[in-house]
Formats: sequence, C-alpha cells, structure tokens
Amino acid sequence: MTASLAYYLHDLSPYLLRFTDSIALHWYGLAYVLGFYLAYRVMLFLAKRGLSEIKATQVADFITLVALFGVVLGGRIGYILLYDWDSFVERPWMIFMIHQGGMASHGGIAGVALFCLWYSWRHKISWAGIGDTLVCGAPLGIFCGRIANFINGELFGRVANVAWAVKFPTEILHEDFVQQGGTPISLPPGLQHSPEIIAFFEKDGGGRAALEAMLHPRHPSQLYEALGEGLFLCVILLAIRLRWPRLPYGIISGLFFILYAIARISLEFLRQPDSGAVGIMGLTRGQFFSVFMVVIGLAFIMNGWVRGSPSDKTKVSRA
Repeated sequence: MTASLAYYLHDLSPYLLRFTDSIALHWYGLAYVLGFYLAYRVMLFLAKRGLSEIKATQVADFITLVALFGVVLGGRIGYILLYDWDSFVERPWMIFMIHQGGMASHGGIAGVALFCLWYSWRHKISWAGIGDTLVCGAPLGIFCGRIANFINGELFGRVANVAWAVKFPTEILHEDFVQQGGTPISLPPGLQHSPEIIAFFEKDGGGRAALEAMLHPRHPSQLYEALGEGLFLCVILLAIRLRWPRLPYGIISGLFFILYAIARISLEFLRQPDSGAVGIMGLTRGQFFSVFMVVIGLAFIMNGWVRGSPSDKTKVSRA
C-alpha cells in the first residue's frame, strides 16, 4: 500500500505590508530593489579591484540608470511585446501596473544591453567591457525575481510527483486548469493570490481540504530557475572573472548569454507554459527566444577573441 504525499499548499502572500486594498508594499518590488543592490555590490567589488570599465565612483549612478531604463522599462515592454500584446491593446495603461507582475527576463536583458550601448557611447568606453562587469552581478537580480515569482504563486511548474512538489491555489486561474483534469469553478472577481483563494474555499468552497483535492502537485520551477538562472550563474561568472582577469572584452558577456540560455531552455521543460501562449517549433516562447541568446553569446565570444585582450592601461589591484 502506497502512502500519499502531503504536498505543501502554497499560501504565501504577495504583500510585505498592506495598508489598504490599493496601497501596499509587495515582495515583488522588494525583490527588484534587493536585486539592484546586490548587483551594485558585485560591480563595486570588481571596480575596486580594477576589473571594470566603470569607476567605483560611477557604479551607483550607473546601476540606478540601468535599473530604470534597462531592467524595468525593457522588462515591461518586452513582456507586452512577447507575451501580452492583446491585453495591452485593450488596456494600454497596464504598462504602468508593474506591481501586478508581468516582466519578461528577455526584455530586461535586451533593455540592459541597449542602455549599456548608449552608456558606452556617451562615456567613450567599451560596450563589451561594461557588459563583462554587469553580467557578474545581474544574475542575482534574476535570483531575487524568481523568488518573488514563487511568493506570488505565479509561473509555476508542470505537474509532478516529486516529494517537494507544491500545490498552487493560483492554478485554478490558469486557462489550462480544466484541460488538465481540473473541475471548473467560479470565483468572485478580484481573487488573484493564494491566501485569497484559500480564504474563499475555507468560507464558501468546502474548506481547505476541498481545495487541495482539486489541485495538482507541481514542480516549484521558480526556485529551480532562481538557482540555475540566478545564483549558480552568478557564482560561475564571478569565479571566471576573478580567475582570468585579462580575458578579452566580451567573453564574460558571451558566457552569460549562453549559460543563461542553456539554463532557461532546460528548466523550461519543467515549467507550465503561460496561459494562451503558443509554442514555436515545438518550443515554448521562453525556449525559442533563448535560442537567439546562444547566437548572441557566440558572437560576443568570437568578437572578443578576434580583438584580443584589453590594453594594459587597466591594472588589476591585488590589494
């Protein structure tokens, strides 16, 4: 006789502090602030060691600008263009509703790349050199963002029978819920997060047990991505940067694009595709867009090797 596993029922609130129905501090926003701060600390560390095109005194201003014009603006526009154009056409003001989620990592990466291109032109420094420093800390921002995705109960994984699987109440809001054998249920408008859905079932839906019975155990893919696309990638790139400080400009940036793409494509097999998202050539949209990142990464590496090591005017501090 096989005992059934008692899977964790996701019940985390997206709010760090909630003052009113419309005024609150979200974990999602805190994740972005923390991600920017951690990236700043990594860039400052490298700048002080002479491993950055950006001087230590310029790092704070740079990370503030790249956060605003690269990550936030690029991530939001990327999400709308790649995943939710129809909703934007119907409700153009949704572009400002970042607190509700809806940021595309591919859009954020593209936004950062374009901002760095402008910054390099403005300050007459190497674009690839800026990237080599930035990409060492940027994965920590991805790490924080994926943790926030888990707290929000969004972007969850595919159905699984692993012991650490999680049941996400937000699953019943997903368009594929019924297609995967779920029972259709009508929820009051405005219920978007796990605690709200659980509270509804405890009051009017047959209790917590009834909710758990209709949910599928799923991979906590947000945590997988936090580690693979975030923490591990940061450790690998930072270790290479410190071990081989004289690598040609662009090598580290190229490795970031390639390793991120490999992690994203691999882990996407464990992630439930977005509602209504149409696959491309047998791949999810996230996987398909990541293929181009491999090409971009190879271009950075090839260009770096052709150009050779940076000039000796940049000295590495061993202090």
